[in-house]
Order: sequence, then C-alpha cells, then structure tokens
Amino acid sequence: MKRSGILFVISAPSGAGKTSLCRRIVDIFPDMRHSVSFTTRPKRDGETDGIDYHFVSQDCFDTMVADGAFAEWARVHGNCYGTALATLQEARDQGRDVLLDIDCQGAAQLKRSCPDGVFIFILPPTFEELERRLRGRNTDTPEVIGRRLANARREMRELVWYDYLVVNDDLSRASEELKGIILAEGCRTGRTRDSVVQQFGIDKQEF
Repeated sequence: MKRSGILFVISAPSGAGKTSLCRRIVDIFPDMRHSVSFTTRPKRDGETDGIDYHFVSQDCFDTMVADGAFAEWARVHGNCYGTALATLQEARDQGRDVLLDIDCQGAAQLKRSCPDGVFIFILPPTFEELERRLRGRNTDTPEVIGRRLANARREMRELVWYDYLVVNDDLSRASEELKGIILAEGCRTGRTRDSVVQQFGIDKQEF
C-alpha cells in the first residue's frame, strides 16, 4: 500500500545528541531519506561535505534564499542553515520518508508549511548534563558554549508545540522510542486510507 512520504522533523538543543540519534534511525530505516542541510558554518574535523552538511559560502546561501530554493532556513549561532525544497518534494513524491534534524526556527517554518509532518523534540536528561557534553567536545570556545547554553534554554520553551518528546539519557533507549514513533506514524489511517480504498475497493465515504 503506497503512501506519500512522511516528513519527520527532529529538533534539539546543541549537545542533546540529535545527530547520533538521526544516524541510528537512518540505519534502522534504510529507505528513509536523511535530508542534508546547507550551512555557512565552517566544517569541523571529521565532517564530510555532502554527508554531514552541504558547506557553502554566505554568497551562495544568499542566492539560494533569493531563488526560493529553501523549504526553511534560519540563522543559528551566527551561521545560516537551510533545507532544500527540491530534496523534500522529490523524496515525498517517491513515497520515501524524510528525516530532518533542524533547529526550532526552521521547524516552526515547516510546521506552518507542512502541517502533516511529525515534529519531535529531543531533550537531554538534565541541563547540567547538556553543559557537560558541550564542554566535553573541546571544539568551542567558552564564549560559544555560553551562547549555546543560553540558546538551549530558549529552545526548550518551544517544545510545547512539538508532537513528541524524547529524553536522550540513553542512546539505545532513545533510539527505540524514535523507532516506535516512526512505525506508529506510518500506520495512521489518515496516511494509508487512499491506498486501502483502492486496494480493497472500499467506498471512500465509509471512512
């Protein structure tokens, strides 16, 4: 029973483990498309262009904004991030689910333009643990860490409009919770109704 692809949007404060969770979910669901965002931030050690992000210049990013190439975009921590509209549309037209890990600003834009999407917020077990993780990266200056922590407090106020909350205190358990959400959403009657009607010859008015 073919259906349109589902858009799964995952947001989290920096350091909550969103990237690790998304990687596990893509391993669990190999047919799921993990949308790679465009960003103007510098590439970190160990990151690969086209896999972690599409790393572009500010001029290139501004041109894409002007051309309407983004389904959403936002400036976060002084850098720009955006999701290509074509990537989302192509995957959903093919019936492939799409996984997006984006900040709250971008998620809010998609909530308005894609109300049938599934919005999931990842929380750290405690704020103290979040700070410990950020400092343990050894990739940011104290000033940057301070800014990320301040942003995290603001972002956590946004969780009230997300559909699901997952606390990442244990990566394996959090992955299983995300897996359960994805499986359940794919079985919703509203998403499979048209296919059921066609396959079993049911009168649409009966639904």
